[in-house]
Amino acid sequence: MTDLIIEASELEETLGQHCVLDCRFSLTDAALGRTQYQQGHIPTAQYINLDLQLSGNKKETGGRHPLPELATFAQILADLGITQASSVVVYDNNKLAYACRAWWLLKSAGVKNVRILNGGYDAWINGRHKVEALVGLTEVNAVRTEIGQWELPLYNYSDVSDAVSGKTINLVDSREEKRFRGELEPIDPVAGHIPTAINKPWAEVTDEQGFIKNAQFQRERWSDLAPDKPLVIYCGSGVTATVNIFSAYLSGREAALYAGSWSDWCSRPNAIIATKTD
Repeated sequence: MTDLIIEASELEETLGQHCVLDCRFSLTDAALGRTQYQQGHIPTAQYINLDLQLSGNKKETGGRHPLPELATFAQILADLGITQASSVVVYDNNKLAYACRAWWLLKSAGVKNVRILNGGYDAWINGRHKVEALVGLTEVNAVRTEIGQWELPLYNYSDVSDAVSGKTINLVDSREEKRFRGELEPIDPVAGHIPTAINKPWAEVTDEQGFIKNAQFQRERWSDLAPDKPLVIYCGSGVTATVNIFSAYLSGREAALYAGSWSDWCSRPNAIIATKTD
């Protein structure tokens, strides 16, 4: 797991070797993450926002957090001084939710060396490592970054619909159980889940302090799914699903993202909705 995770102590020792991205965010207060960054962050870290850099423009379909356009994200990386050869460390303070979204996008953009800070910003603070407050714009070396296509496996609505009809994939819903069962839906207009999906809540990947559970736990999480079928993962809008994708990668298994996720599926007039009673 060492090629996917970095501990706070190692990051402190090698800080100058990485591009560090602060991904803190709140769905209920889009300005909170930047405020937290300005109050204190890991030295050299640059702030990156879920709505502004890690998502594209919303459309009638495609979900609440569609992927950014390839050219747009390439320019975002260039502005951050990141190329495919860069070593990048990402962190948040929400059990990997936003750090994993950044990890997925970076890896899919061809950046080979991307690691997540185990325990997030809290682990950095609790380890009494140095922090700094924002004193001005971070200067980065001008680079040119190009992305030909998203390199990690990706599904859209038609892909998932066809696969569900043919029962050709392992489909996993990453939301909390009440949302999966259709008992509660605080965000999207329709409650329920995609037919054939099973529920593996994303928050199970880490412990209460935000530290990633061990490799054996990650392997056992995915051992009940047929190895001969592709693994496709969704959530509400394609954000926390990436935590489960990260978990699958930790177990040695590749997983695809349904980027539009439930917010895309439930917006389609012909989509079939499943609930706990189905």
